[in-house]
Amino acid sequence: MIAPSQQAHAFARSDRTPVGVWWWTIDRWMLGAVGVLIILGVLMSFAASPSAAARMNIGDPFHFAVRQCVFAAAGAVILISTSMLDTKGVRRAAFFIYIAAILVMMILPFIGHSAKGATRWMEFAGFTLQPSEFMKPALIILVSWMFAEGQKGQGVPGVTIAFGLYLLSVGLLLVQPDVGQTVLITVAFGAAFWMAGVPLSWVMLLGGIALAGLSSTYFLFPHVASRVDRFISPDRADTHQVDRAAEAIAAGSFFGRGPGEGVMKRHVPDLHTDFIYSVAAEEYGLIFSLMLIALFGFIVIRGLYKAMKLTDPFQQVAAAGLFVLVGEQVFINVAVNLNLIPTKGMTLPFISYGGSSMLAICLTLGLALALTRRRPGAYSQGEGLAKSAAFA
Repeated sequence: MIAPSQQAHAFARSDRTPVGVWWWTIDRWMLGAVGVLIILGVLMSFAASPSAAARMNIGDPFHFAVRQCVFAAAGAVILISTSMLDTKGVRRAAFFIYIAAILVMMILPFIGHSAKGATRWMEFAGFTLQPSEFMKPALIILVSWMFAEGQKGQGVPGVTIAFGLYLLSVGLLLVQPDVGQTVLITVAFGAAFWMAGVPLSWVMLLGGIALAGLSSTYFLFPHVASRVDRFISPDRADTHQVDRAAEAIAAGSFFGRGPGEGVMKRHVPDLHTDFIYSVAAEEYGLIFSLMLIALFGFIVIRGLYKAMKLTDPFQQVAAAGLFVLVGEQVFINVAVNLNLIPTKGMTLPFISYGGSSMLAICLTLGLALALTRRRPGAYSQGEGLAKSAAFA
C-alpha cells in the first residue's frame, strides 16, 4: 500500500519519472479542454445513436454510442502516449505514420471500401479505417521538418521534398476522390509554408495555384458541382439535409429541448457524423453550441500562441500547422451545419461519431501537445523556462 503522503507527492515537481516530467511540462489547460471535448463527444453519441440506429435498421439503439466509447478510450491512450514524445520521437512517428498511410491509400482503389461514390476506407473486422485522416498530421510534421532543414543551408532540398510529399498526398486524395481533405491539407500546408519564413510572393503564388485547382474541381468532379449548385441555387435542387439541420438548430433556441428530446434529428440523414452539431444545438441550445465552439477556439488560439513562442523553427511551424489543421476542420463542419458553405463530409473533431476521426484527431493534438511542452530552452523570452528548469 502507498501512504497518503506518498500519493500526495506522486506528481511533485521533483518527480523525474517520464509520467512526472510529462505532467509538469504538458499544457494542462489544453489537455483539460481536449478531455472535456472527448467526454462531450461520448455524451452526444448517446443522444444521436438511437435515431441513427433506427434509420439504418440496427437493432441496438446504442450501437454507435458503445462503439464511440471504445473509440474515445483508444483515442485517449493515443493522445497521452503521443504527447509524451520528444521532438525526435514526433518526427520519427510522423515518418512511419505517413509511409503507412500513403501505402494504404495507394491500394485503396483496388481493395478499398466504397461509399457515396468514393473509395476512402479500408474495412476489416466490422470497422472501417480512413488512412487519409492519419496522413494529414504526419504530412504537416514532415513538411515542417523539411522547411526547417532547408533553412539551415546545408544542401538539403527541404522545400523540394516538402512539395513532393504534398503533391503525392493530394494526388492520392483526388483519386479517391476527397476534395474536402485536399482543401484541408492545402490550407495547412500553405500556413506552414508561410510560417517557415518564405517570401510573401511565394505564398501568394501558391495561394493562386491552389485557388485555381480548387475551382477546377467544379468541372472535374460531378459531386462537387452538384454540391456547389445546391448551395448557390437551393430552390432548384434537393437541400433536404441542410434544411433539416437548420430546422434542428432553430428548434433548439437558447437552451435547447433537453437531453434526448430532439425531434428534428430523426430527419437528418448524417446526424451522428457530419451533422452532430445540429443535434447538439437542438437538444442543448445556442448557449451550449457557442460554448462548444469556444472550447475549440481556446485550444486553437492557445496552441497557435504557444507555437509562435517556440524557439525551434521545426517545432514552431509543425505545432502551428497542426493547430491550423484542427481549426480548419471545426470551421468547415460548423459552417456546413449553418449552411454558410456547400456541404462537405467533414466530421466535427471529438464530437462526431467515427473511429478514424476520433483516433486521428487525438493523434493530431497529441503530437501538437508534445511539440508545445515546456522543455528547457523551448520558449523565447523566458516563456516557460522557470517551470521547466527543474527537468534540465
